[in-house]
Amino acid sequence: MEVETEQGETGKSVMCVLTDPEGTTLGGTMYLPQNVGPIQLQQIVNTLLKNEEKLPYAFYISNQELLVPLGNYLEKNKVSMEKTLSIVYQPQAVFRIRPVNRCSATIAGHTEAVLSVAFSPDGRQLASGSGDTTVRLWDLNTQTPMFTCTGHKNWVLCIAWSPDGKHLVSGSKSGELQCWDPQTGKPAGNPLTGHKKWITGISWEPVHLNAPCRRFVSASKDGDARIWDISLKKCVICLSGHTLAVTCVKWGGDGVIYTGSQDCTIKVWETSQGKLIRELKGHGHWVNSLALSTEYILRTGAFDHTGKQYSSPEEMKKVALERYNKMKGNAPERLVSGSDDFTMFLWEPAVSKHHKVRMTGHQQLVNHVYFSPDGQWVASASFDKSVKLWNGTTGEFVAAFRGHVGPVYQISWSADSRLLLSGSKDSTLKVTPRNFISFAPFLAFKDN
Repeated sequence: MEVETEQGETGKSVMCVLTDPEGTTLGGTMYLPQNVGPIQLQQIVNTLLKNEEKLPYAFYISNQELLVPLGNYLEKNKVSMEKTLSIVYQPQAVFRIRPVNRCSATIAGHTEAVLSVAFSPDGRQLASGSGDTTVRLWDLNTQTPMFTCTGHKNWVLCIAWSPDGKHLVSGSKSGELQCWDPQTGKPAGNPLTGHKKWITGISWEPVHLNAPCRRFVSASKDGDARIWDISLKKCVICLSGHTLAVTCVKWGGDGVIYTGSQDCTIKVWETSQGKLIRELKGHGHWVNSLALSTEYILRTGAFDHTGKQYSSPEEMKKVALERYNKMKGNAPERLVSGSDDFTMFLWEPAVSKHHKVRMTGHQQLVNHVYFSPDGQWVASASFDKSVKLWNGTTGEFVAAFRGHVGPVYQISWSADSRLLLSGSKDSTLKVTPRNFISFAPFLAFKDN
């Protein structure tokens, strides 16, 4: 597709500049016909980037996705044609998740409330933890039960898969942890004890740092976080320093651990000796939730939409590192925290102990924050019954969704970053497409 580099007829051309999310200009200033839309812009970007395989892109002007020709956008938003129009292009997933419009299966089995669920890194299995003290494993291809894992003596509050898919760990209200073999449903050794109160979070060491996966970190109401080695079957490091309960924990791609606490702080730990590296302060109340910009890649490791399997831990580690570096780019890993003080902070902990942006707008406590898989967006769920969307790089507010009539507890993204799901006390799940045009109910459950 030919692009005018010098101004033709002023009334029929728009002066534009294309930039990536970091602000780097692509191809300089260009004059585009008013009838150019997203399809033509994709052709231009692929040409300028010299992509051998044509990739999908989305385009944004002032954080609003461009879905119509440039002329229509200018007219609708009353933008002067005398100004240079800055258009941000963002790469999209090469695969697309099927739209959600119905419940495809109801998988019965648990006899009490389901308290935690987690997909395996390769997307073939689902694990669930329940108030009936069991962990259950399900085959997602057949949507049937595989194993019922028994051994816990109290509610199963947290579960987490190792990024290589070889192990599953669950944490209970009694403070014990149990490692399971997902291929047999049998416990891999005795319960891991050490925490004095219930488990609040579990996070595995990324596979690109260590393969096969051996270590994970757990957080507890007792105020400690503990690093465990499943080969040694014991706690190898205790991370002590918080003065109140540790509410959330993340093992970052740079090899450090982040813990958020009711003492209003976030602590950053190195993992060879458990030393405190940095303390992130700013929140005025409990820290409820942490999210990493690379979280999706850290969770899935070497596995992607192609379903490829790997013959050795070394091969898996190599591919996982390539995926991580591609996702991270030249920018530092970003962290977002949500708090009872109604605010969120965007951090770049490797760069500074001070927050990059303070994100305000919620009218009640922020219960959950979550980066989209591509790291471009942050979603937040609040007791003010709303879900808010933010730019994942700048922290700038983008949109608010007010479809729920009760506090919003949790949110989740589809793997292609195009759909956002939220769950609320109002007994419904709601889903919205990435372009934020609609916020339509997806499923409703009877509230017991």
